[in-house]
Amino acid sequence: MKVTQIPFKDTGFFSKTMLDYLEQKEAIQSFYNNFPDSVGFYNQIEEKENSYNLQSRLVLVAALKKQYTTAIVSEKTKENIELLKLKNTFTVTTGHQLNLFTGPLYFLYKIICAINLAEELSVKFPNKNVVPVYWMATEDHDFEEINYFNFEGKKVKWSRDFEGEDSGAVGRFSTEGLEVVLDVFATQLGSSKNAKYLKELFSKGYLKHSNLADATRYIANELFKEYGLIIVDGDDKALKKRFVPFIKDELENQTSYKEVSKTISKLEENYKIQVSPREINLFYLGKNFRERILFENGVYSVNNTDITFSKDEILKEVEENVFAFSPNVIMRPLYQEVILPNICYLGGGGEIAYWFELKAYFEKVNIPFPILLLRNSVQVISEKQQKKLENLHISIEDIFLKQHKLLSKKVLENTAIEIDFNEKIKYLEIHFAELKEVAKKTDISFANAVNAQERKQIKGLENLQKRLIIAEKRRQKDLVERITALQNEILPNQSLEERQRNFSEYYLAYGDSFIKALKKALKPLNLEFTILEL
Repeated sequence: MKVTQIPFKDTGFFSKTMLDYLEQKEAIQSFYNNFPDSVGFYNQIEEKENSYNLQSRLVLVAALKKQYTTAIVSEKTKENIELLKLKNTFTVTTGHQLNLFTGPLYFLYKIICAINLAEELSVKFPNKNVVPVYWMATEDHDFEEINYFNFEGKKVKWSRDFEGEDSGAVGRFSTEGLEVVLDVFATQLGSSKNAKYLKELFSKGYLKHSNLADATRYIANELFKEYGLIIVDGDDKALKKRFVPFIKDELENQTSYKEVSKTISKLEENYKIQVSPREINLFYLGKNFRERILFENGVYSVNNTDITFSKDEILKEVEENVFAFSPNVIMRPLYQEVILPNICYLGGGGEIAYWFELKAYFEKVNIPFPILLLRNSVQVISEKQQKKLENLHISIEDIFLKQHKLLSKKVLENTAIEIDFNEKIKYLEIHFAELKEVAKKTDISFANAVNAQERKQIKGLENLQKRLIIAEKRRQKDLVERITALQNEILPNQSLEERQRNFSEYYLAYGDSFIKALKKALKPLNLEFTILEL
């Protein structure tokens, strides 16, 4: 195994928002609290320790023990749950949807990043305990986002005709019909030892559990229980009771909308906005539905239903039936931070970008805003692929070039024609610089003519360079095809493979050693992109 790390910016796949954050640019500093370094974590631990009380810890531990009654709990996870009772124990958390069979590869990267960060912080702060948490997004309701995964370039899909059933929070969905998916998937896996494990994992996860939350917990627990991962289901009555004051505040004052809107007006001066708040950022959960709560003319209503409440009625409903209230993307982070002794959230670029919208809201409701950490991203390179890269003289950095740029670079490197158009363009610019000095001594019409002629001649050279590249691509057809096929294999759909492939492809090839290799390779605080050669 060989591990190489390169700057995130060198991949071309990360936003200006993320790159500015990693470089701690002044324009983004007001939108986060502590930065993920030693000083930042020290300050964050102190802030959280002073705000998170014993009662919250006891409620959390009791809820977790109840949630884990359907799973085999490892000794390490049991120990970590018990540690949560102590004032000096904190969590680092990542979250993910309940994608079928974990969904995209980065599901593994998120969780292993959280595990490694917890271990590293426990060493850095020996008088503190830090434990890793995976927050299951059980209250999401978009089935189309989670009902498939990709395996060897093909979509393995769970298709269902709900007919009004199971159309609310996905964690409550029945696993009915997944035996059909297993039958299809099993035929693609073959009969190796690793294939047998994957079939059993899928079968025991989905066919032995009645709902999607329990099935997902089983699979994540099987993959990571030896590392002490704690899996949290926020769709829990006891945990939601801790959130009652914030739900009431949202209904009465629309605090999240007001604060996030003000932040967005500042943030969008330099960055793209990831999500926009609604006036009330809560859903109402009923049997087979999860719908937005609306407020108009003094009446609260549940979208697409006949359910309505007066102010007194809905506040009473919060007290008596808090299980029915579900935070949306704006309020879910606050819910997480209220019920967990959390010091850091690890997420992808899109996730971290919407957290930047929330700091002022957290401050308004007096909850510590966690450290935000861009999770590890990984590109796996097989031994066979590495040999091909070497034969084609393609470097690690070259892999991430846009395909047309990569092909242009390689055909020019491989051509026998010795001409450097960049040098020719520089030569032109030098000579036109002399003419521009002369133009300064004449009138504006001559100066404009010089500038126009410069642009025309440089454009002519650029067009000739493009024609040369096109001609060389035709002449070097075999090289072009080999480079194209290899890059498409490494970056499916010209995207990071972590967003396209499922872990099962690599588990099939490498077994548990794949997870162990990731565990060894990922360094969450290095803040760089990881290349893993296996």
